[in-house]
Amino acid sequence: MFTITPVRAFADNYIWVLQQGTGALAVDPGEAAPLIAFLEHGGLALQGILITHHHADHCGGLAELLQRWPQARVYGPATISGVNQPVAEGGRIDWQGYQFEVLALPGHTLDHLAYYGHGQLFCGDTLFGAGCGRLFEGSPAQMLASLDKLAALPDTTRFYPAHEYTLSNLKFALAVEPDNDEIQLRQLLDQKQIAMGLPTLPTELGLEKTTNPFMRCSKPAVQQQASRQAGQALQDRLQVFTVLREWKNNFR
Repeated sequence: MFTITPVRAFADNYIWVLQQGTGALAVDPGEAAPLIAFLEHGGLALQGILITHHHADHCGGLAELLQRWPQARVYGPATISGVNQPVAEGGRIDWQGYQFEVLALPGHTLDHLAYYGHGQLFCGDTLFGAGCGRLFEGSPAQMLASLDKLAALPDTTRFYPAHEYTLSNLKFALAVEPDNDEIQLRQLLDQKQIAMGLPTLPTELGLEKTTNPFMRCSKPAVQQQASRQAGQALQDRLQVFTVLREWKNNFR
């Protein structure tokens, strides 16, 4: 089985690197330098790249990486410069005999993709630890549908977001559900991880279903708090999600 290692980029990005033997597959290399340093230190050849969406902190390193490894296959939305293997919903990627399914997840952007296989999910900026991405292009309905698509995967699925946002997201989650013991415990454990200089990621979808407010829009406690925030009774999941997302946008 391949190994997966986080390579830090910018202030809070992770470039996830899958390694099998001396070959590597990288996810969302917004910055080339840290990835090149990691690969060269390990004597690895970059065979492929997975891109989730067009934001520069996810694909900005492509040109430099392709100069260094011109044979690398770059999978992602067809609209991105540097993608030489365009993929879309339902597509499949084969890397060293491992297959990954392409999932379309509009919401954060309209072109957002994720890659799922072997119990691992690389989801860019759609799902974060205890949170979800901002809506830069898509609608609340699109993002909620994308999260529902991910929620249908097995609870044991390990997911790999592109940012270390977990602690700030947990602060918001506690504002939504202050009496949720699972959120309180997760916050303590993840604070210890960060204090040791370790990522809070990956985590499992099952944990998100108990601690991530954006995946709990049907829960009475979440609905009640969203209703208070909106100043009116909310019962529809989409209304609850829309209020939560706007609340999080301005939460400090």
